[in-house]
Amino acid sequence: MDLIATLKCTDQPGIVHAMTKAVLACGGNIIENQQFTDLQTNIFVMRTRFESELDLAGATSAWQHELNKFNPVLHLRKTNQPLKTLVMVSKESHCLRDLMYLSELNELNIEIPIVVSNHESLKELVESHGLKFIHLSVDDKTTTEAKLTELISKYEIDLVVLARYMQVLSAEFCEKFAGQLINIHHSFLPGFKGAKPYHQAHQRGVKIIGATAHFVTADLDEGPIIEQDVAHITHAATAEEMVALGRDIERRVLSKAVKLYAEDKIFLVANRTVVFN
Repeated sequence: MDLIATLKCTDQPGIVHAMTKAVLACGGNIIENQQFTDLQTNIFVMRTRFESELDLAGATSAWQHELNKFNPVLHLRKTNQPLKTLVMVSKESHCLRDLMYLSELNELNIEIPIVVSNHESLKELVESHGLKFIHLSVDDKTTTEAKLTELISKYEIDLVVLARYMQVLSAEFCEKFAGQLINIHHSFLPGFKGAKPYHQAHQRGVKIIGATAHFVTADLDEGPIIEQDVAHITHAATAEEMVALGRDIERRVLSKAVKLYAEDKIFLVANRTVVFN
């Protein structure tokens, strides 16, 4: 059985040695291992992919026996087990289309049971891919988020992706699902907020446009960053060309962030991320 183990704890001697003992106790073999110590917090993170003669429950027990003395946050799962992912959208479809397409190609280790939107615009698109579409009005945010919480529980959702979902989630909701919410945000130098950011950027003559995928927190668009990319433009670019280029960057950056998350390669350490590639 091919498994992935992730671990986060205070750095101290003996962690890697204990990990190798745990793998041996599984009758296993290490396929790949990555580790990192954050010097500011002294937090150690490790991702280990290994083969095991034991099933998931047996391997988990073996790892806990060897590593619990380090008081870690420890998680094991099957490598090919897809994460159940709820995608949230509004009216723009480019990020949603890319996630559905890559999921259908098995290039993202995710399963999309439902797509939730505050508009009906993308219902036909979603259902054409054989996915369940649910419209949730945002007239009452408390009621909407209560229904959303019910859906997350009902479908056993592991990850929520805001694929250009143009509504602000409450601080309570963000805290409840901390580390499970990923958003995509257009990012410029300088940053432009509000309506038509690409048109604002065009009026200011920006030379770089880009996008940032990040975890959602109560601080709007300020959560720990997962993935970013940029493209250079010139004065000749129109606002419409910038919008098109921005869409392409947004969908690529978001899909990369989801892929990293689905492969257990992202660790939250204080207010930033450690991302293994």
